Amino acid sequence: MTTTAEPTTTTGLTPALADLEAEAIEIIREVVAEFDRPALLFSGGKDSAVLLHLARKAVWPAPLPITLLHVDTGHNLPEVLSFRDQVVADGNLRIEVARVEEWIADGRLTERPDGTRNPLQTVPLLDTIAAQRFDALLGGARRDEDRARAKERIFSVRDAFGGWDPRRQRPELWNVYNGRHAPGEHTRVFPISNWTELDVWAYIEAEDVPLPDIYYAHERDVFLRDGMLLTPGPWGGPRDGEALERRTVRYRTVGDGSCTGAVESDAADVAAVIAEITVSRLTERGATRADDRLSEAAMEDRKREGYF
Repeated sequence: MTTTAEPTTTTGLTPALADLEAEAIEIIREVVAEFDRPALLFSGGKDSAVLLHLARKAVWPAPLPITLLHVDTGHNLPEVLSFRDQVVADGNLRIEVARVEEWIADGRLTERPDGTRNPLQTVPLLDTIAAQRFDALLGGARRDEDRARAKERIFSVRDAFGGWDPRRQRPELWNVYNGRHAPGEHTRVFPISNWTELDVWAYIEAEDVPLPDIYYAHERDVFLRDGMLLTPGPWGGPRDGEALERRTVRYRTVGDGSCTGAVESDAADVAAVIAEITVSRLTERGATRADDRLSEAAMEDRKREGYF
């Protein structure tokens, strides 16, 4: 895994992908022009890596005038954290890391009985937005991932509590975006909202966007729980009756290790990953994220509370 401090020049993009890139860059430039203190949610995952690549192209050759923000659950996979830190160092970027463990240690949060910390990210996120006075947050959410994300606008105003109210959404006719917000409110912005998982991977291939190695096939100790292949870590390991096995897997999405599963795969490079997901009938979140299986409205409920 390597990273580069300079974004590559667009080469080899299909017309459709070039249009998606142009739309995303236009949105990012609108954010830079309209807001005073924007931030970019960067977890080290593929969507945030593509979003960062687009943001740097949008302002190149100027330095990125956007702070990166990561809410670290303390249960993130170590390969992803190493990648995050390398990207920041190589690009001389600014990053604000909100660590869930600090909120747990001082009593602002309590551990959940099931051990997962993914739902605990909302409070540190909102506290950090308030403390840093961020007025816009760029995120890598896409409409093909989930029903709630499918109906959220590209510019999405959040209230003083960080909540999303679908009834307050604004029209976005002719690509005209309205980022106006009252004091205490902020705007979430999703430049790759119209992309699909396949678009993201095609762009990664065309632009040679670096990713953590776990997105490609590798051997890992995993155990099967509720139809998902989980890996042991600080979040726990196999329970009684759950056998630890060595399998060749990769991750389609990355997040809290307690609820993010791997998939069996021999896709060791980008071309093989593209061939694999071309025939898939499940989104990456539906296939590998236990937190999205809690209910049909799991994502929308969390977004109303201030989640990404």
